[in-house]
Amino acid sequence: MRKGHALTTRRDDGWDDLLDDLKGRTDAATAMGGSDRLARQAAKGRLNARERVERLCDKGSFSEVGALGGAADPAGGEPVPADALVGGVARVDGRPVVVIAEDFTVHGGSIGHVNAAKRLRLTLLAEQERIPLLLLLDGAGERASNMFERYPFAPNDLQVVADLQGQVPVVTLVLGVSAGHGALTGVFADLIVMTENASLFAAGPPVVLGSLGIQVTPEELGAGRLHTAESGVAHNLAADEDEALSTARRFLSYFPQHAGAVPPEAPAGPEIHERLLDGILDTIPTNHQQPYEMRDVLEQVVDAGSLLEVQPLYGQSIVTAFARIGGQSVLIVANQPAYKAGTITADAAEKATHFLRVAGSFGLPVVFLADNPGVMPGPEAERVGTLRAAAGMYLAQRAIRAPKVHVTLRKAFGFGSSLMAMNPFDRQTVTLAFTGISLGGLPALGGAAASKASETDGKRMSELQSGAWTAADNLGYDRVIDPRDLRNELIQALRLRCAGEVRTR
Repeated sequence: MRKGHALTTRRDDGWDDLLDDLKGRTDAATAMGGSDRLARQAAKGRLNARERVERLCDKGSFSEVGALGGAADPAGGEPVPADALVGGVARVDGRPVVVIAEDFTVHGGSIGHVNAAKRLRLTLLAEQERIPLLLLLDGAGERASNMFERYPFAPNDLQVVADLQGQVPVVTLVLGVSAGHGALTGVFADLIVMTENASLFAAGPPVVLGSLGIQVTPEELGAGRLHTAESGVAHNLAADEDEALSTARRFLSYFPQHAGAVPPEAPAGPEIHERLLDGILDTIPTNHQQPYEMRDVLEQVVDAGSLLEVQPLYGQSIVTAFARIGGQSVLIVANQPAYKAGTITADAAEKATHFLRVAGSFGLPVVFLADNPGVMPGPEAERVGTLRAAAGMYLAQRAIRAPKVHVTLRKAFGFGSSLMAMNPFDRQTVTLAFTGISLGGLPALGGAAASKASETDGKRMSELQSGAWTAADNLGYDRVIDPRDLRNELIQALRLRCAGEVRTR
């Protein structure tokens, strides 16, 4: 600045018009579909897209991307607020995430060209910055009017969401009716949560009627209970949106931001200390034929309040859950003796395979709790491809390079024991057994009958299957333990992880 000259402090009057224009356009975008459509959304018991983002993310952390998209159609068409998509970057429990929320109040949450470009921009941002992606679905798929327009390029977030597999955690929440492209991207997620009144399908009822002549409601076609209990497409069923949003936050809390990073540990507190499990002897019967509830065992073993079961309604002979043990995030894969004696079915194996792959991608330790009579036999099991599903589970557990711990609680037979990582020297950090276990290629009763063994040989086979001593003698187990020491043994095994290091290969 030259001597004798002062900077002007008078604002240029032109800024007022520009700032008023910005405010007006921003207000139009955040008004979504308008008061009437917002009221109809609320009358259905559903939050709107911006309310969902606000409840999901840390307060005040959401920074929107592309809010003015859809507001300036070059052909002079009516503005489409945010082009039916609310998206941006935010924080969940202090950690950055990318959030994409379909806005049903604007054109039914359908995907126009600007909407598609925003999806691509945001998924690329998650890939570029290596941060989790959250998809909140409530939309009709591709917008019908797209066929009347030409766009300079054809962005496809489906390709990028596929590329994100195993790179960053991806969570999908289906909070309304989700069809077409939105549903297709959503099913790539590590965790898919649906609310009770949500529906998910590749093509909606009008398309089904037109192509197949079948008239169905959205609920009949793809309701939340159907997908979480029968098809296995979705993992968890939430009673309402708040539960779905809470489940997403909890799920992310077990994971690192991206593959190669160390999973977070819980802060020190009394709930992560070592302790004896005095109640476990009352929970697990010594009679191998007597069922018990595996979830009661898990609640005793894990840090208080840390258990999150995933896909509980599907493949119920295996329990899959994320939890913390001594403050460390783990995946637990446990046979469920209360359902089909813990026999491994096709759907149970498929469920376990998915979460084993997720845990393996992000370096989470896996704890296997085995108590099963093997893989499900019989004509129906063969018809549904149980062997194929079991082979997939075996490959997934074999590929785990993070700490892997096996515990045989009562019994483990045939290929079922291999699926539960019981094979000696299978990269386990430690292999444990309770006393009084039974092992073998087949349960003694069935094995004796299959081999046409004599009564004497059958009795001898049964004796050899009883107890952990023979297996411990040939190092089939590192230790045979008192069940009350289980939690402490697991904590000691998990502490072998080198600080600052994650094993994924």
